[in-house]
Order: sequence, then structure tokens, then C-alpha cells
Amino acid sequence: MEALLVFNAGSSSLKFQIFDIADGRLERRIRGKIDGIGSSPRLRATTADGAELVARSFDGAAVPDLPAAIAEARDWLLALEGVELRAIGHRVVHGGPEYIGPVLIDATVLDRLVHYQNLAPLHQPNNLVPIRLAMEINPEVPQVACFDTAFHHGRAEHTDCYALPRTFYDQGVRRYGFHGLSYEYIAERLCEVAPEVARGRVIVAHLGSGASMCALRGGQSIETTMGFTALDGLPMGTRPGQLDPGVVLHLITAKGMSVEEVSDLLYHNAGLKGLSGISNDVRELLASDDPRASFAIAHFVHRCRLHAGMLAAALGGIDVFVFTAGVGENSAPIRARIAEALAWLGAEVDAAANEAGAALISTTRSRIALHVIPTDEELMIARHTLALISTHMD
Repeated sequence: MEALLVFNAGSSSLKFQIFDIADGRLERRIRGKIDGIGSSPRLRATTADGAELVARSFDGAAVPDLPAAIAEARDWLLALEGVELRAIGHRVVHGGPEYIGPVLIDATVLDRLVHYQNLAPLHQPNNLVPIRLAMEINPEVPQVACFDTAFHHGRAEHTDCYALPRTFYDQGVRRYGFHGLSYEYIAERLCEVAPEVARGRVIVAHLGSGASMCALRGGQSIETTMGFTALDGLPMGTRPGQLDPGVVLHLITAKGMSVEEVSDLLYHNAGLKGLSGISNDVRELLASDDPRASFAIAHFVHRCRLHAGMLAAALGGIDVFVFTAGVGENSAPIRARIAEALAWLGAEVDAAANEAGAALISTTRSRIALHVIPTDEELMIARHTLALISTHMD
């Protein structure tokens, strides 16, 4: 059967999925992941209904980097029977000002995507590794890039610009926003689970190791917390979020830090990790009795409250607040604390529903519907890939 392969490559993990194409429709066949790359690599894959297909551990030296992880995933995938690969879809974090939708990848496109690596150094280089390898191994299989920035294109220029001379905007220095594949999926899914409010004033909180929020109206991005790079907005696992640019100037001019040292600080040693001095993992921080852990969590919740207020102002009010991504979907304590911080907007959380991991966690008295919706970036990539290759190749 014809199938699509989807890659979502991160800094220390590689997620992949296979979707069968049946009568022009997508049916998820396999979910897989290699995580712990370089330390304790593990390959795991299941069928769509959760049946285990493989669970294999490797020595760290055997899978030291992403190319090695892709090679292991490829070897396992090649052993599968009945898969006729029609195309490969990839998540690419930064598309710059030119890529406003999915695009077929060729050498020219790949060169342009390399240009944006310094704007997303945690993600973009890793996103491009499986593209290059697939070009070498299976050059006849079409590949499609799906961008995290694309969903936010089309907003008014006065919302996307910085207060800098216009020439900088024309050169691409602007607020792009990220996590667009996740927000696009949530916008579609909300129409299914809560159609009566889905086209209204919605704030989606994508809370994971990377975290951001997005204001939606009519299912479209109106405003978001991230900007030119994925450093902006909410504090994250290892990234600081909103930061006075004067701090960066101070670190370079007064503290004598190099650009490379500042970059390493902001991308790898700030955020929850930097604040706590313990971990970038919310689960570890919640389980810790170290006061630095609770301090980091308190800061995170406080900033979520402030940015939610900004997005509510952009929307002129709020009807729905959605939690998604790893922390948003799985951490009842974080959801409860953020919901409590939004009481001024009329939010009231149902404690029992929240602890049970229900899809709707607001009380009947709450003026804001509080939803928990698992995101599915890989499905969005598969949908875009199928639509694009169908248009270009049928």
C-alpha cells in the first residue's frame, strides 16, 4: 500500500510516523521514536492502536548523533513489509519570510533553509539532516517541508514588525511566531470538540520543553508570544523567553561574553534549567522540595498569566483556553496553577476533572471554557504532504 513517512527531528530525539494512503485518505499505521540520542538511545515503535512493534536500547556510542539515529530508524523501516513510500514529510521550524506554506524540497529550497539555521539553532540543523540523507538514499522520493512559521503568516504588518527602520522588516527581521503546525491542528480539532466556540476568541497554550501561546480568531493566528526566533515569549526548558535586549548587550560589553557564549546561555542554560539550577524537566521540578524548583515554576506560571493577558487584549476578550503539548497535556498541577492565575479573566477549573485528565476541565460556572487537547504535528505534516504531492504529481 502507498504510504507517507513523516519525520520530526529534535535536538535529542527523532519522531517518525507512517501513514497509509487509502482512497486519498490518511490512516495512521505506525508511531515511532528514537530518544536519548548520544546518552541512552532507545528505539520504540507501536501500531496506531498501541501494540508494540519494537523496543530496543542502544549503547550511547552506537547512536551518538541524529544521523546515526536516522540510520537506525531507516534500517528498521526498510525491514517493514507492504510499505510503498510515496513521499516524506518533514517539520521545519523556520521558513523565513518566503515560505508561507508547505513546499516541495529541491537543492535550491534546501540551500534557503540552511540560511535560517542561525535563527533556530536548536531545531533547524536537525530538521535538515533527514532531508539530506533521504536525498542521498532515495532521491526519487519527493520530500515536503512543512513550516512552524507558516501558520502565522498573513497577520497585519503592524503586528509583525519591530519598532526598527522599515529596511529591517524588508530584510526579514520581523515577528514570525512558531509552533504553527501544533496551532493549526488545535484550530481544526477544536472545531470538532467545541464547534460552538471554536471560531471565537481562543488562546492556545503549547506548553512543552519549548513553550508559546497563540491567540486565534476564526481559527486564524492573530498574535503569538514568539517572535524573530524561538527564544521569545514564555520561559521554556532551557530558553529564557522574553528578555530585554539590553541584557544581551550588557553580557557582551560589560561581562565580556562572546556571541557564542551568550548564544549557548540563551539556548541551553536559561529558562527553567537556569532558574532552578536543577532541571529543565517540569516533572522533576514539581517533585523536588528544593525551593529553587518551586521558584522556577512560580516564574513560569506568572509569565503565562502575563502573556495570556496580552493575548486576551489582542482578541478583545477570551472564550476558550486550550492546553496542549507535553506539559499542557500531562501536568495537572501546572494546568491548575495557570487556570487559577486566569481567574481574573473568568476561568474556574474543575479540580476533579483536571486531575482525571478530562478533555474539558472548567466548571459550569467558568466564563472561559478550559480544554485539554493533545496536539498532532505529525498528522498535520502528513496532511500537507499528501495535499501537495497530489496537486503536483497526479
